[in-house]
Amino acid sequence: MVNKLSQLSCTKFLAEKIQQLKIAVIGDVMLDRYFYGDVKRISPEAPVPVNKVTRITSVLGGAANVAANLAHLECKVYVGGVTGDDENRRLLEGMMAEAGIDYSGLIKSDKRSTITKMRILGAKQQMLRLDFEEVGDLFEDETERLSEWLLNLIDSGLDGIAVSDYAKGVCSHNFLQWVIKTAGEYKVPVLVDPKGADWTKYSGCDFITPNLKEMCEAAHETVPNEDEPVLRLARAAAAQYDIKNVVVTRSEKGMTLAGRDGLIINAPATALDVFDVSGAGDTVAATLLAGAAGGLALEDAVYMANRAAGIVVGKVGTYPVHRDELLKDLLAEQRKDGYGYRTLSWQEIESLANTWRACGEKIVFTNGCFDILHVGHVSYLEQAARLGRHLIVGLNTDASVKRLKGATRPLNHELDRARVLAALACVDAVVLFDEDTPTELVKKIRPDILVKGGDYKPEEVAGREYAGEVQIIKFEDGYSTTGLLEKVAQLVKEGKL
Repeated sequence: MVNKLSQLSCTKFLAEKIQQLKIAVIGDVMLDRYFYGDVKRISPEAPVPVNKVTRITSVLGGAANVAANLAHLECKVYVGGVTGDDENRRLLEGMMAEAGIDYSGLIKSDKRSTITKMRILGAKQQMLRLDFEEVGDLFEDETERLSEWLLNLIDSGLDGIAVSDYAKGVCSHNFLQWVIKTAGEYKVPVLVDPKGADWTKYSGCDFITPNLKEMCEAAHETVPNEDEPVLRLARAAAAQYDIKNVVVTRSEKGMTLAGRDGLIINAPATALDVFDVSGAGDTVAATLLAGAAGGLALEDAVYMANRAAGIVVGKVGTYPVHRDELLKDLLAEQRKDGYGYRTLSWQEIESLANTWRACGEKIVFTNGCFDILHVGHVSYLEQAARLGRHLIVGLNTDASVKRLKGATRPLNHELDRARVLAALACVDAVVLFDEDTPTELVKKIRPDILVKGGDYKPEEVAGREYAGEVQIIKFEDGYSTTGLLEKVAQLVKEGKL
């Protein structure tokens, strides 16, 4: 079972920190084009199927897909590479601008064309791929311009560098060794998605993310997809090339990390259905680097990258995982597996509410002291939860309860009250507030439905101006905390307790 603290760490990281990261992506930028069609007959000209094209799409490929993954995770992303000065370059520029990617490091050359991969699909199955490319090392002036661009980024503050090598020419030995050495001097982690059997040019990097086939090619040895032989190759490569962490992606077997100081992580695959593995390695590289650059423990970064890959392989075509999508996946796992509860900060609950809202899920909010949880409370919360997809409970702090109920209250500490509430299946999140009313908290969350119990009128409910609508739910007769306390006091008075 996954460490439950890893789930919490990843959720907190995605909710609060990932958007602050600055990541540079260097490598072979490509354009991926997809021609979708229907196949119903064989050509009379040759024994080949006729694909009637119904739709054409273009997506960022190669190093640009790593950048797209990072951008959709909402990092600040900068791309360096080289393309031609052609129509496909202009398509790339438009898509990068739309994704919020800074492509000022993408050199435009009249000496080459933009690398493009064209895929022909019929009935969601890939029939043919056409590659348009001119392979060749960078010219001296191109290398100088890329180097200057990267140095300026590092000087202005960079959190990580992803190198995406497709053996098309950008990632030459001398250039990559300069990148790795320079980044090391500034303590900026470098992750490499490798290509080819010779890893000498990647020596000294912080992470390398081969798939099993690439790992075997680099080791000049074929091994079965099993933990021990894969780990043996990864450890040997780490030692041979002075690489801090070798992370092998293993398809249906998940991922294996061999790190310094004997660190070993085996993370099982998470996808239920696999439709297309295109771009899955890019997703792993992007998510792993973001986690490591953002200070996540390696175990947590690997777990998060594995969950992201599980999302991507369930899609058709090259697909960058989205921050909201990954956060939603992690939250679903937390709810399914159960976890050690902690109250959420106002920043976390605001981010979480925004995520749910972006996914089209209705949010319900209610609040109270919930000092001694009884069946009346549970019935009320269940009714509130049925009004939407997610129920957030605002809980008065101990200081707030004392002001409202008197010096003898509450009987239970605020964290204990929160833990009991969180254990209810109908409650999705609990957040503390210290004010006498939850108005400011409601302003942060902006729920679709604000629920209040008792005999209130909607126009009397605090925070109503920040909610989509207000609903009043009647409390069940015969249940109240005050009534319970009075009953206990009477039993004590009668000597029965």
